[in-house]
Amino acid sequence: MDAIRSSNPAFRNGVLGRSGAVTGEGAMTLGGTTAKTAILLALVIGSAGYTWAQVGTDPDRIGFLMMIGVIGGLVFSLATIFVPRWAPFTAPLYAVLQGLALGGISALYNARYKGLPAQAVMLTFAIFAVMLVLYRFRVIRATEKFRSVLMAAALGLMLYYLANLVVGFFGINLPLINSASPMGIGFSVIAAGIAAFFLILDFDLVEEGIQRGAPKHMEWYAGFSLLLTLVWLYLELIRLLGKLRR
Repeated sequence: MDAIRSSNPAFRNGVLGRSGAVTGEGAMTLGGTTAKTAILLALVIGSAGYTWAQVGTDPDRIGFLMMIGVIGGLVFSLATIFVPRWAPFTAPLYAVLQGLALGGISALYNARYKGLPAQAVMLTFAIFAVMLVLYRFRVIRATEKFRSVLMAAALGLMLYYLANLVVGFFGINLPLINSASPMGIGFSVIAAGIAAFFLILDFDLVEEGIQRGAPKHMEWYAGFSLLLTLVWLYLELIRLLGKLRR
């Protein structure tokens, strides 16, 4: 079961083990991880705000910025995942590029449903706070069974999204993802729930990294992992809220 370390790809099996234990100022700390995560969130918000601002000045640029954000974000996320020691450089770049994409997506939703992105942001951080409390007081524990079930659920969800992307090239859309029917809303609730539970895995591995004396660059890596989950959760929530508005 050690192979199933976390469903979040940013915490691949063995990443902490390969890092080696260190002590003193070179070791991963909770304060350092919190600060790095805050920096990444600030970069996402700043670049998202830039894209959002193009709505009133140059609307045609939004699509271009979103494309750059999606492609660039994917490249730097993969670089961070496969070479964790690059995280101090690649994680901030990922945050900036991801913000460009999120800003465009949020602007499009806001044009159709006024104020919806702000609601999704508040709900995202509310869920983050709730999951942190549940983890802190051990109401939910990141057991091996928990990881296994969550991994299976996330894999199934990912395959469904991938199938929808493939058939979309042929003009076909699978049901549930964009449907505002009761089943479509239920699908989005489940998807958001899976994303929310990923936070438990992130909290658990941050704690483990600190206990095992992971090197300092793992603070950026842990912040990157948390950011991945928060972005995923936000996207699921904004889709869900959009369905409810419809």
